[in-house]
This record gives sequence, structure tokens and C-alpha cells, in this order.
Amino acid sequence: MATILEESGFNPDADLKVVGTNPVKHDGLDKVLGRAKFGADVYLPGMLYGKIVRSPHAHAKIKSIDISEAKKLPGVKAVITGADFPEIPQGSGWGDMSRTTIAREKVLFDGHPVAAIAAISEQVAKRACKLIKVEYDVLPHVIEVEDAIAKDAPILHDYMRTKGDEDAPDVPTNICEKMVSKIGDIDSGFASADFIVENDFDSKPMHQGYIEPQGCIADYSQDGLVELWTCTQAPFVYRDRLSAILKIDAAKINVQQSELGGGFGGKTGFYAEPLAIVLSKKASAPVKMTLTRTEVFRGTGPVSGTKSRIKMGCKRNGKIVAAEAELYFQTGPYTGSMYFNAPNAMFTRYDLPNIYIEAYEVVSNRPKVNSFRAPCVPQIVFGVEGLIDDMAKKVGMDPIDFRLKNAATEGHTTIYGDTWGPVGFVETLEAAKTTEHYRTPIKSGEGRGISCGFWFNRGGETASTMTLAPDGTVTISTGTADVAGSRISIAMMAAEELGIDVDKVRVKMSDTNSLGFNRVTAGSRTTFSVGMVVVDNARKCIGELCRRAANEWGVAEEEVKFENGEVKPASSNVGDFAPMSIGDITSKTTMTDGAIVSSSSMNVTGAGPGFGVHIVDVKVDEGTGRVDVLRWTVIQDAGKAIHPLQVEGQLQGAAIQGMGWALNEEYIYTQEGQLDNPGFLDYRMPVASDVPMVDCKIVEVPNPLHPFGLRGVGEVPVVPTMAAVGNAITAAIGIRPTSLPMSPPKLLDLIEKRDTLYP
Repeated sequence: MATILEESGFNPDADLKVVGTNPVKHDGLDKVLGRAKFGADVYLPGMLYGKIVRSPHAHAKIKSIDISEAKKLPGVKAVITGADFPEIPQGSGWGDMSRTTIAREKVLFDGHPVAAIAAISEQVAKRACKLIKVEYDVLPHVIEVEDAIAKDAPILHDYMRTKGDEDAPDVPTNICEKMVSKIGDIDSGFASADFIVENDFDSKPMHQGYIEPQGCIADYSQDGLVELWTCTQAPFVYRDRLSAILKIDAAKINVQQSELGGGFGGKTGFYAEPLAIVLSKKASAPVKMTLTRTEVFRGTGPVSGTKSRIKMGCKRNGKIVAAEAELYFQTGPYTGSMYFNAPNAMFTRYDLPNIYIEAYEVVSNRPKVNSFRAPCVPQIVFGVEGLIDDMAKKVGMDPIDFRLKNAATEGHTTIYGDTWGPVGFVETLEAAKTTEHYRTPIKSGEGRGISCGFWFNRGGETASTMTLAPDGTVTISTGTADVAGSRISIAMMAAEELGIDVDKVRVKMSDTNSLGFNRVTAGSRTTFSVGMVVVDNARKCIGELCRRAANEWGVAEEEVKFENGEVKPASSNVGDFAPMSIGDITSKTTMTDGAIVSSSSMNVTGAGPGFGVHIVDVKVDEGTGRVDVLRWTVIQDAGKAIHPLQVEGQLQGAAIQGMGWALNEEYIYTQEGQLDNPGFLDYRMPVASDVPMVDCKIVEVPNPLHPFGLRGVGEVPVVPTMAAVGNAITAAIGIRPTSLPMSPPKLLDLIEKRDTLYP
């Protein structure tokens, strides 16, 4: 679809008045005061309360489910099992999604839903859950990725064969997919290397750690229409997936977004929503379901655990000549880990002539994984950037200089086939080297680590409308969820383009009946993509404002111009007409010509890749294995920071999340395959006393394909985090950690090995 934006990109000489400032977020006060409506804050007349019965086993056949006693309990209005869902074959994408929602033949992880109840109160629903009798035939289970790929591993699915591996035997397997990525000749590359480094790495699943548990209300009407209120990053994707697994026309499902109490990718997949819809249909009443924190941990998607072997080689002058990797990713019981991001991103930021990567996706008896910022990439970059440091030491180079020598620049063609325009990797490295942090000598007993990260950044299907009110104020309707404060940035871009104050612009998140399809809010795409569409809408509105002003003055459209929020004569020859503001024009013409409304829908392209560098100082207590993070600096290319404080918030939040992943966060299972730490008390996330102040330096190398030059900033800053901490720990204790998280017991074991090897 052709748009006005095809003819214009970023103007580096533009006199920006709104973009680049830090106005107060329009939605901030309601959130601070507790008035914002989140997923669990919606109530409907006559609604019921839903609860889920979950499997206590990691892997078991379902022999029978007896719901008779639960149905008899006073106050119970509906009970459902997998038999209440449309039958979709196993092994198909929709069949797997349906079985993740509620088990059929087997349960495949501790916490797998097997039934659900709707009752007049939560208390009644909980009592009814205890009355449901499920008879299981417990099967051997597999939790860790290395156990899942073993020859004698328990098999989750008899039908599964390895997709993408022509040499795989025709026997059941837990390896569901294989991907090979390569550039050049890997054998000749290593043959030419003067130094070769290699190591094995592993990481455990961790949870996104959003504050708000999932919550929804579903109302299935008598005429078959579904209204769904939910906290989601993907309203349109939810609608279409619900349509597919419930066999309901998409036009009959309306998903309404609530405020979002964090997501980080974890709210791109649904959990209670299909259950609530089927319960509502059966009970003929609205059904509300809110997960407990324990359910969030047991039943929603963590990130992939990994096992990897990475090998790299370089010349004496520091030039990297070869890189090789074998990667395994846990995906839970079904495919969908987005593991393919890692081969495409793990080495991408370095100009490497020879690369060979084999990546595998592996099923196991854990909850199906979900996205987390830069899915599947940070835990692999942990190993890559560790080896980069090891090579820099071997050739005797400063770690930043080593990375600068190998940095990819404009014109680089990636392993996934893109050729870059202007990129800011070199600029971020140079900025990192000049920071006060990097120039300050490290103290005795402490360690400093640096690491770099890359993310593709995404575009995708995006639709929006813009309406000018008679008083000149502006309403923008978007179909993308506001995960991290994007509404203010969107309002700022519209205000900049229209030449008005940002307080005159309001952005609302619309339901799926109001707009065309919008892709999920993920991949650092939202501000970039919606910005393109909003600018397109603004320019369409400006065209209509000029047309109406020209009519008012009785002149041709080409004889007027729009400037600083006003329509003016294009020259003194046109006539002595007083400039007309947006409000002047809309107030005069709305009753006669109708409202000025524009809509735009496009598959946005041109998202510029992003790069970041992290510098971390740590101190390790060698008696306990405790790591104190003393100092952290993040340097990142934002292209153009629309709202600099928002960008800093993204960088700081990513650093802290990565710190938790690096040092403590992991799912811990019992021998029976049950999650042993399903709560924030035992699942150790960083708290305020754990973290240092995170300094930020924003680099701006504009993306020429966006009207305001921006690049996405949400994914990049988490990619280098664990590697930066790992490199700092290595510098502090003299031996490299290779397993995430780098918790005290693991570090104590490393220190003991060091002292044994190097007494």
C-alpha cells in the first residue's frame, strides 16, 4: 500500500520542538495513584469466577476425569475439560496450542490445566476444584535439555520427528526442529586462525517477572459474540488464535486491552482466556479469571533454557576469522521458542567471514516457553561475548579495541541476508571507551567486564486512526499494546508533525473491532511502527486542513502551506489572510464538511538494527560466592531518542533484569518434576538493595528510513547483560563461569577448582 512516507525519511536538519524532550506521561498519574484499570480491575454485572485444576505431574496419561461431585456443589455454574474444546489433531500448530491451553490425552508439565470451573465466588470455585478427581498413569519425565536429547530419554510425542534434519532416523524424538546457518568456509577459517577458543555453556529457564499476573473477563453472548477484556501484548493475535482453536469466527471476537502491568514478551501468549470463553459459553454469564503468582510460575511461559558449544578463532592481529556453534533450546512440550533468533543474532555485530551454526529446538516437561526481551539471544551471547574477551586476552588487546577491530559497519551483509545502511555499533563502542566509568581504574579485588549486544528491531503490520476534534485537539487510536510507555512517544511524534503542544494529543489503545490488524507489541517494533503510521496520518490530516483553509480563502490548495500548527498563505502574493490554527479550521468546518479523520494501515519496513555496550564492575566474596554489582553503565544507539527519559528507563530496566538472570534467577525442579520455587520468595529476583545506579549514555546515529530517525530500544539492552557480568566475574576470580545463573554455589565450586588447578 503506497504511503506518503515512501517519499520522505529522516531530516537531520529538522528543527524539532517536541521530539527529544521529556514531557510528563499522560497515563502516569493514574498509574501512580492506582486508578488505572489493569486486567483484574474489570467487573461485569452477574459475572462468575473461574479457577483452574492443574496437573501435579510433569508427564502422565489422563485415564479419567470425574467432574460429577464438582458440578453438584451449590454455586458452581460450569465445569469444563478438554472434551469441551474443538478436536484439533496433535502435531498441528493449532492442535498444540489447544492442548497447551488444556490437556487432552496427556499432561506434559507440572501445572498443565486439566479442568476449569466457573462459580459464584472464588471460594466456591476453589472448593469445587478439590472435588474433581483425575486419575493419572504417571510416565517418566524429562526436565533438562541435555537429558531430553539423550538416546534413552523419555519421549513426549510418538509422532514427533526432527523438522529440517533430512538425516534424522524415522523414530520418535524430542528434537522437534533443526536449523543450519552458515557463511563462507568454516574449515578454512579455523585453519587460518592463530588462536582458537572454545567452551560449553548452559543456562536455565527464567521468568519475565512482570508485576501483574494475567487476568481476563470473557463474556460469550447468546448470539455467539465474544467480548474479552485482558492484559495482553497481542490483542489481534489473541483474537485470531482464539478463533482458530475455538472455531469461532474472528469477527465475533472482540479483544479489549487493559492497562499492562509488565509483559516483556510474557504476555504474547494466552493462558486463561480460552478457558474463560468456554466457561462463559457454558454458564451463559461473564467469567473472570485471574492467575495467582504460583500459577504464573507453574503455568505460563519462561524463557528457553539452553545448552551450547561455541568455538571462535582469530589472527594475531585480532581479526576474527571463524565462528562455530551448536545450540540446543528448550521449548516446553511444544515448538514455539523462537530459537531461530539466536543463530541470526549471536555473532551479528561482528564482520565475520566464516560462520557455521547448528541450532536445535527440544521439547521437555516444562511449561511452553514464551518470549522475553530478545528471545533466545541473551543466553547465547553470554557465551559468545565470553569467548570474545578470551580472544582479546590472547592477542593482548583492550577488549573494546578488539571489538572495534571486528565491528560490522554500513554495507555489512548479515547471516540472515540483510545488508545494513547506517548503523551505530562503532559509535557505541567509541562512546563506551570514553566514559568516565571505563577510564576509571578498577580497584584491587574487583572485576570489570564489557559486552556488546545487537537486535534486529522489527516493523510489521500496523494500523491507526487520527481524529481532529472541533477544538483542535487530537485523538489517536492504536491497536498496539502500551507495554512500556509508548503512548507518550506516539503523542510526541504526532504533536511534532502537527506543530502543536503534546498536551493536545491523546493516544488510546483500541479494541480489535475498531482497527485493522496490528502485530504483537514485541521485537522493539511499537514506537517505530506506530510512529510511521501516525506521521502518515498526520500528513493526511494536514492535507485536508490545507484543502479546507484554501476553500475558506477561495484560493488553490497549492497556494497555502502548513507550518508550526497553522495554515498560512504560501506567499505574500496569495493575499493578506490571517493564519488559521487547527482549531480554527476544525471549528469552522466540522459541521459542514464533517470531522477530519485519517486512517493508515501498512506493513512497516525499515527498522534500523540497534547496538549497545555494557560496562559492569563486580566484587566477588570468595568465601560465600556472593556477587555484588558495584557499577553499571549502558551505552546504546537509539537512532533518535523520542523521549530520552523513557529510553533511559528501558536501558536501566534491562540491565537490572539481566543482572537477575545472570546471578540468581532460575526454575528449580524436584526429582518428581514439580516446580520447587513458584513464587517471588524463592524465585530470587533483584530488589532495590541489590542493584547499583545504572548510568546511561544515549548515542544517536539516525535511522534514515524513519521520519524521526528512531531505532527500537527495548530488546538491545538486555542482550549484553549476562555476558558483561560474566566477564566481570571472570576478571575478579580468574576463571570463567559458563553456566547461568552464576549463583553462589556455582561460583564457590569454580573458585575451589581454580584453587585446585592453580594452587
